[in-house]
Amino acid sequence: MATLSSSRQKALLRKYARNLKFLMMVVSICLIVYSLPKQAKFSYEIQEGRIWNQKDLISPYNFAILKTAQDIQNDRKNALASITPIYQLNPGIAQQLLEGFRNDLEIKWHNSGIDERQKEKYIAAGYNLLKEIYSRGVLVLNPKYQQGRQGYPITILEKNVATDKNTTELYTKEQALAYCNQILSQRTDLNKAFLLDLLQNRIQSNVVYDDKLTARLEAEVLEGISLTHGMVQKGDVIVAKGSVVNDEVYQKLESYKKAFEDNARINGNPKLVLMGQFLLVSITIALLMIFLYLFRRDIYDDNRLVSLILLVITAMLFTLSMAIKMQLPNLYYIPYCIVPIIIRILFDTRLALNIHLLVVLIAGFFVPNSFEFAYFEITAGMVSIYSIKNLIRREQFLISAVIITLTYFVAFLGISLIREGSLVTMEWMGFIPFVVSVLLTLLAYPLIYLFEKIFAITSDITLIELTNTNAPLLREMAFTAPGTFQHSLQVANLAENAIYTIGGNALLVRAGALYHDIGKMENPLFFVENQSSGFNPHDKLPYEESAQIIIRHVYKGIEMAQKANIPEIVIDFIRTHHGNTRVDYFYQSFLKNFPEKIINENTFRYPGPIPFSKEAGVLMLADSVEAASRSLKEPDEKSISNLVDRIVKYKLDQNQLKDSNITLKDIETIKEIFKRMLMSIYHVRIDY
Repeated sequence: MATLSSSRQKALLRKYARNLKFLMMVVSICLIVYSLPKQAKFSYEIQEGRIWNQKDLISPYNFAILKTAQDIQNDRKNALASITPIYQLNPGIAQQLLEGFRNDLEIKWHNSGIDERQKEKYIAAGYNLLKEIYSRGVLVLNPKYQQGRQGYPITILEKNVATDKNTTELYTKEQALAYCNQILSQRTDLNKAFLLDLLQNRIQSNVVYDDKLTARLEAEVLEGISLTHGMVQKGDVIVAKGSVVNDEVYQKLESYKKAFEDNARINGNPKLVLMGQFLLVSITIALLMIFLYLFRRDIYDDNRLVSLILLVITAMLFTLSMAIKMQLPNLYYIPYCIVPIIIRILFDTRLALNIHLLVVLIAGFFVPNSFEFAYFEITAGMVSIYSIKNLIRREQFLISAVIITLTYFVAFLGISLIREGSLVTMEWMGFIPFVVSVLLTLLAYPLIYLFEKIFAITSDITLIELTNTNAPLLREMAFTAPGTFQHSLQVANLAENAIYTIGGNALLVRAGALYHDIGKMENPLFFVENQSSGFNPHDKLPYEESAQIIIRHVYKGIEMAQKANIPEIVIDFIRTHHGNTRVDYFYQSFLKNFPEKIINENTFRYPGPIPFSKEAGVLMLADSVEAASRSLKEPDEKSISNLVDRIVKYKLDQNQLKDSNITLKDIETIKEIFKRMLMSIYHVRIDY
């Protein structure tokens, strides 16, 4: 009954996992479709300067030809130039200032020292000058309209009666004072300085710029500008096959595209557009899941990893959709290469390329010039994946960014040459969005760290950090158990070279090798590589207890690694590096010395499990071979070769490698590498 219950439980868990996977797929598809622009897709790619290789394009309806942005800009400029700024004449200001002049003169007259009989003459001279100035008008010039000219036309309103004048017909305050100075210089009977001092305080603008009324007139003129010029009638040929898409034809095609989208938005069925998008996105997500099922079953069976992949895809397409809706000036600002980089670092090259292709395929339906877009992004994505194939240094991110930029530049240059046929007319500023995109791609680094923490994934970057011998656990081992530390380094070199040759994650196996024996730090002297004085503590212990102390380094290593937050994928090497083999030295010694006693063999057997990956299997062989090689009295080519063959055969006979996906061909390659490296370590001369 217990077995039946357990089977049912596993079946329910598998069913639950499948249902959850299906739900994640549906949610991802719905989110992508929901975010995409809901408009019909224009069927033609428009490229100015290219030959139209498709059939004659006949207009299915009447539509207006849109003006270019430059044409509209010129029309706006001409329209604004036709507007004369509006000024308001305020006669009340002149009267107030004239009265103020009389008062100022009365106040300052007593201190002027001028004969009292001259007062009326001064009043009359100043009053007449001010009256003449204000009758002509005083204004402040507006630099917006002046633009280096001597004067500019204006319209003056006086009690809603408009008069057209030029600013040269009026005074500025400076010009009015200069005029006063000129007139008074001719009057020798007057104190010019005294009178000018009074006049300058009473010369103010009585013709004031009316910005609100002027702005209203400008707005009305701009609203009246036509955005089109001419019409294409139903049945007219928009562009004939074989003709060049020149400026005029290009504008007709752009106008037709706009008319098509407007018509589809008004008369089209949005539900059918939605269904089309749903089908397209569903196919791509389904292809991704099929790829995972066929080629990466380990990822397919882990909903945590599937959710991460779907999240990355959905986030990128959502970003693209938001950029389209926000009318980003150029969609190449978006860092599309961030997706393949993240997937490559967290998973592998094949999956990264597959996902990048699917993302670009979906995006191609919603960006202008789909083929150019696909070429740019597929080539850049492939380069980004290839450039970090073996991530062993952090600076490879920067190197990758430089290579991606160069790829974009070469592609940009090639496409521009095809389109323009000239370097002179090439728009070099169009390359700036690609540079920004590459800079934003560097955000992959913090995102990878974030995904690692949230989804408990170990990337190559983390493995690089772990393999640094200054890492806390490794530094402690080098001090506490130096012999074990040196053994781990040699095992790492053997295993890394072997896995690199037969194919596998060299960084992972190196990290596993460096940490596989950290449990020996608990009792370092109980392991022969740390015994330097000739004293062996096992000599005073029963064989069973000695075996348990040796076996305990696996349990203790797991405990120490978990406490230090070492990733589980590395801890698996600690679990499996001895598999479920026996501690044969103590087991055989017990049988030899106590043949009459019955002993449970499991007392001398490691807990396992046996290696379940190629990397773990190689580490087991490297560990055993390196440890055994230390017992060779006089290492030579023959003894090393026999030792390696014997150790590997023993592991195979004990079925320790049956789950590690290592082929017989791999075994032979591994043995040859071990033999060659051990001979080099022990300085054995090889006979040729």
